[in-house]
Amino acid sequence: QVQLVESGGGLVQAGGSLRLSCAASRTIFSGYTMAWYRQAPGKQRELVATMAAGGYTYYADSVKGRFTISRDNAKNTVYLQMNSLKPEDTAVYYCNRYYGTVVWGQGTQVIVSS
Repeated sequence: QVQLVESGGGLVQAGGSLRLSCAASRTIFSGYTMAWYRQAPGKQRELVATMAAGGYTYYADSVKGRFTISRDNAKNTVYLQMNSLKPEDTAVYYCNRYYGTVVWGQGTQVIVSS
């Protein structure tokens, strides 16, 4: 079954931290570059970070130095550690492949209060 399940979101004050998790089915995850995306109210979905199966990472300028993407290949899970959160990080966060996206999961809501 093709599936992505995001979790770990919540309400946090500016400057705080959250760790998001995304459990993927093996057919989605294994060998693929995985990515985190986010969609703020009234805005288009945007790419936040990617991580290749071999470990290469990419970060959007807006999160560089604050967010860290990681993956556990044995668990088919990708993580996003978010530190020094800002109100502008408020969004629904989704994971998916970077190349060849599949059906989107429900996402996990992150709200950063000022």
